[in-house]
Amino acid sequence: MTVRINRDRLWSTLVELKEIGAYDDAATGLRGVRRLALTDADAEARRRCVAWMVEAGLRVRVDRIGNVYATRPGRDPSLPCVLMGSHIDTVATGGAFDGTLGVLGGIEVMRTLNDAGIETLRDIEVGFFTEEEGVRFGTDMLGSAVTAGRIPLDHAHKLTDADGKTVADELVRIGFDGDAHERRPVPHAYIECHIEQGPILADAGVDIGIVEGVQSISWQRLTLRGEAAHAGTTPISARHDAGLVAALVVVEARRMCDSGEFGQLRATVGNFTLGEGQTNVVPHEATITLDLRNPDDALMTAAEQHIAAYVASTATHHGVTAAWERMAKTAVVPFDTGIQDLLAATAEDLGLPYVRAMSGAGHDAQEIAAICPTAMVFVAGENGGISHTPREYSTPTACANGTDVLANAVLRLANQPQSGAGAII
Repeated sequence: MTVRINRDRLWSTLVELKEIGAYDDAATGLRGVRRLALTDADAEARRRCVAWMVEAGLRVRVDRIGNVYATRPGRDPSLPCVLMGSHIDTVATGGAFDGTLGVLGGIEVMRTLNDAGIETLRDIEVGFFTEEEGVRFGTDMLGSAVTAGRIPLDHAHKLTDADGKTVADELVRIGFDGDAHERRPVPHAYIECHIEQGPILADAGVDIGIVEGVQSISWQRLTLRGEAAHAGTTPISARHDAGLVAALVVVEARRMCDSGEFGQLRATVGNFTLGEGQTNVVPHEATITLDLRNPDDALMTAAEQHIAAYVASTATHHGVTAAWERMAKTAVVPFDTGIQDLLAATAEDLGLPYVRAMSGAGHDAQEIAAICPTAMVFVAGENGGISHTPREYSTPTACANGTDVLANAVLRLANQPQSGAGAII
């Protein structure tokens, strides 16, 4: 049995949700989305998604970290469910597709099954996870990491934003401090549909990617402390310039990427602040964040060791102290080969060409992979696959094709009988 989702209905929900948290972006001249986790905009988007879930006849529950799940019952509720999901929070300069496609696509799968009157053996669930982006509270994939057991609930609840507001208090404030246990029942399988956020699919001329896994990710915050001094009277040789050391670290991170010594390393300094910066004062403090990505765990370790040694020697040379804070770290996560093959077969049955690819971005799927067989469907983006900007865009056709693959793979999984320890057969 093959199903096709309602393409116009999916697109209309994407367009509607985009307006929640919408803003006019001066840098691009485009309409972007700013929907940081647990803000008022996020709360409104959550309520809109819950309304769509209820309208589709789904049973909704919210857990203690604010993750939301909606269930379409199967014939045998004793069997583990098939789970779809992603996130609806965005970065401060986001677009309409990152994360949102996987959630609204999952809701559309449920509607499509309802329209066709299709029953499944297993329950099917669609969910969205709290604070995937990590922009507000500093830890990405927070909700999925809590439900998978990597981050304790108490630790997550105590995380604070730049204004000192905690995750726990904000969950209460927006009304999403649920009572379901955060360690959810283990699914039979999990599939996440997501825009690629890169150029691989577009370069190959296809809409569909079968994701093999997620590369290693390292987030650290580096604080450098020197000594404030007069910009005009202090000799260069006598300065303890924290800003200079921070700038040198940025340049060294780029050199590491260009050198090839650390494989396919990608390094980004996304935040750079100079304490109470003043035009005529040598900076006494600088804080930067360093985002490292690498598809090879050993080379990631080598890169981290190198930058740590570089910072230590450079800071000492300039009379500056350095303090590191680990924000996040995940190893390379390979996805289940059985589900990858099922997705590939589904795409072939639908007549959709595809490529296999490694994900450069982090996703909730990498956390859920720790508890059940997991894989992802990538959907091609326009403009070179650019994301985390209002320029992010995917076509109605690509979004629908990706959701068709999701729907038919989930339907097959949801009709699988129990085999061994929940194996994908």
